[in-house]
Amino acid sequence: MAADTYDVVVRAARAVVDGREQPVTLGIRDGRIASLDAAQPWDLVLADDEVLLPGLVDTHVHVNEPGRTEWEGFDSATRAAAAGGVTTVVDMPLNSIPPTTTLAGLRVKQQAAREQVHVDVGFWGGAVPGNVADLAPLHGAGVFGFKCFLLPSGVEEFPELDAAGLHAAMTELARHDALLVVHAEDEGELGASPHGVAYAGFLASRPARAEQVAIDRVVGTAAATGGRAHVVHLSGADALPAIRAARAAGVRLTVETCPHYLSFVAEEIGDGHTEFKCCPPIRDAANRELLWQALADGDVDLVVSDHSPCTPELKRLDSGDFGDAWGGIASLQLGLPAVWSEARRRGHDLVDVVRWMCEAPADLVGLRRKGRLAVGHDADLCVLAPDASFTVDASTLHHRNPVTAYAGRTLTGTVRQTWLRGVPVDLDGAPRGRLLERGEA
Repeated sequence: MAADTYDVVVRAARAVVDGREQPVTLGIRDGRIASLDAAQPWDLVLADDEVLLPGLVDTHVHVNEPGRTEWEGFDSATRAAAAGGVTTVVDMPLNSIPPTTTLAGLRVKQQAAREQVHVDVGFWGGAVPGNVADLAPLHGAGVFGFKCFLLPSGVEEFPELDAAGLHAAMTELARHDALLVVHAEDEGELGASPHGVAYAGFLASRPARAEQVAIDRVVGTAAATGGRAHVVHLSGADALPAIRAARAAGVRLTVETCPHYLSFVAEEIGDGHTEFKCCPPIRDAANRELLWQALADGDVDLVVSDHSPCTPELKRLDSGDFGDAWGGIASLQLGLPAVWSEARRRGHDLVDVVRWMCEAPADLVGLRRKGRLAVGHDADLCVLAPDASFTVDASTLHHRNPVTAYAGRTLTGTVRQTWLRGVPVDLDGAPRGRLLERGEA
């Protein structure tokens, strides 16, 4: 095929393709990858220290717009995503007002996003008490699945499901083969959230057993209904034996963890440092290594950010009170270097990182043209300098508020370019992202 049949040709001596690192000459036509061995001339040649990756897919992002746009919004969130090599985001249904628990709520969210997104964006629906009748219409409108909580979510407009509500929601979703994603902590296993600056007190109030008990409930409900379940932000490795057993028994269960659980450890979190507060919490160093081993073994399927920002005031940085502070870590722009920094120390390569952060998230939600450098896929690209290091300055991030647990941390792996559907993303230019629906070809 003649070179002039491509809109652009990108040459990379190193690229992650089909489970290995290899050279590619990427021919792009109409926003998609048309060839992995295109003829010259080359329009772009990556530098010797750069590796071509697929654009990352982050299926766990709280954008918060509309309603709490002062926490984060579609413009700032998707700029941050693009700066971090993320080309597809799936937005969580809560923290915005209204939440995405009805078709009307979805339409409000889509309208708010439509002219602002710098990367492609899809949406989760929500499963809350009393909205079983809303699940089918939301599914039909193209949400990628449904999020629920098994304990209070922290916002009154998104209440938790009890055991009967979980069973009812999963029964309805099984009829449509729709995915239910679950914040799995059991309220009955929690201690009172203590006020004060001691991280140890906060950690003790949310023990790993709370995750174990809730995951057991999810497993039992999925087994009884035949539904598909996904556990979000696993922090406690004690739940891994139950997860393995459920899968061996044929339960349709997938699991994610997050960069902060793979990067930080409780022993290193100083008192009053509420920027590290998240739920479930960051646990000890031995637990972190068990999570890494679970990723290596395939017991944990994917790594996504759980980007959950808020205003500095809500983080209670002035008082350092873990009882009052909002729980959530802002990390959308930093997920790739955070994971790569820790992965390479443990002998993992970029093929592993692509599997965890590109391929598996795309597969989870059925994005058939995302997450891989493959013919027919969208030409969503991340140009990474894997050996280049930088120190995180929160004030330079594109997140709306300059608060992150990674501030001052030196990370390895610099994103130098991000391409969306065959065109470099210009963070100062007009947004070119699209709103996605489940099942798009």
